[in-house]
Amino acid sequence: MTCNQQASYKTIINGGLKPGKSVIVRGVVNPNPYRISFNLCHTYGVAFHYNPRFDENKVVCNTWDGKWGEEEFPAEMPFKEGQPFEIYIFCTDDSFNVSVNGQHVCSYKHRFSSLNEIDVFKVFGDLQIDHVDA
Repeated sequence: MTCNQQASYKTIINGGLKPGKSVIVRGVVNPNPYRISFNLCHTYGVAFHYNPRFDENKVVCNTWDGKWGEEEFPAEMPFKEGQPFEIYIFCTDDSFNVSVNGQHVCSYKHRFSSLNEIDVFKVFGDLQIDHVDA
């Protein structure tokens, strides 16, 4: 998976990311979901990949810079099949903080530090998107 794949949703982040900037997505998880991924991308890869895997009942976070790094596994699956959700990804000086439905679910330390180069947000997978604020 890279940010060159066809996405369910794609938007440009004007001026790139910086501490204090956030991405918010509201939608509904499809019935019988397989996987969803939320990706903050730059020209050469994926700075932050947040990947709920319904088939494995876990969430995987990672970075792609020509190859996948070491996977991180935050707390339990915060998404429910067929249910609405709101995911909030907030950029700080040193990490991405993720909340789902108002509950903090993970902090992911930056592995790609040129935040202003993170200028594309893509979503893939088994969901319907109602609103994105990026």
